[in-house]
Amino acid sequence: MLLRLLYVVMLGLTALASFSMPTAQAAESQTVVLDVPGMTCKFCPITIRKALEKVPGVIEAKSDYESKSATVVFDPAQTDVAALTAATANEGYPSTPRQP
Repeated sequence: MLLRLLYVVMLGLTALASFSMPTAQAAESQTVVLDVPGMTCKFCPITIRKALEKVPGVIEAKSDYESKSATVVFDPAQTDVAALTAATANEGYPSTPRQP
């Protein structure tokens, strides 16, 4: 009986620890908006998003045809803006970080 109780407590602590990890990752992330003027059709954002998602450290990537931009949430310990702009350029879509 005591062994089962200990097992249940350990499972609960493991589940609790896994829920707290994404919060720590989100606190360490950075967001950048890239201007991608070469978007010429509504399929371009798909190519750009997929290229950005392949970069290690990218947490989320969204691209928008109307604004000709991509918004990227990334872990700065794993990647940087230069790697993100290189990823879009390698697919034929040069990009630059938007200035505030």
